[in-house]
Amino acid sequence: MQQQLVPPWLEKLLETTFFSVCRTHGAAARSECNMYCLDCNGDAFCFYCRSSNHKDHQVIQIRRLSYHDVVRVSEIEKVLNIDGVQTYVINSARVLFLNERPQPKSGKAVSHICEICGRSLLDALRFCSLGCKIVGIKRNGNTSFMVEEISSSTRRVEEELREGSQQDIYPPTPPSTSSTRRRKGIPHRAPFGS
Repeated sequence: MQQQLVPPWLEKLLETTFFSVCRTHGAAARSECNMYCLDCNGDAFCFYCRSSNHKDHQVIQIRRLSYHDVVRVSEIEKVLNIDGVQTYVINSARVLFLNERPQPKSGKAVSHICEICGRSLLDALRFCSLGCKIVGIKRNGNTSFMVEEISSSTRRVEEELREGSQQDIYPPTPPSTSSTRRRKGIPHRAPFGS
């Protein structure tokens, strides 16, 4: 039953090493291997290999964020149910991490943590990455990656949660309790010396 819950290409994707120089196009400008073909389920490849070998295939581009591999939500949600996985906004694009990221234990109390690795999460979700969701599926079997299981109401609720969390990242500064003196009147510019 677990084979139905996890697409056959996903575990291979998570084990793949990205951002090496392409053996075929190493001298070219865009030769880093940051693409993955879901149809071929092979190794990572570069921009030039895509146009020559994977022209009509389903391909996703892997990106780097703080030395970790991420994928844009807009690319991966077409082929994978990402419900329950924490997403982040980086350079105005929503992304999610492929694999678990180690986090040092802190003394701070956090309200949301990944069920698998214990990493703190911004939203009330279950997993910090696709890799942790796979482990959760194998342990419990109570979630899936299959796209057809996503209901529109579930997606809408999760999007509202994510959008609401954007405002919660930087909570408003509480009012000062000390009696500080405020400037009275309109501030005036110092006169120019001649």
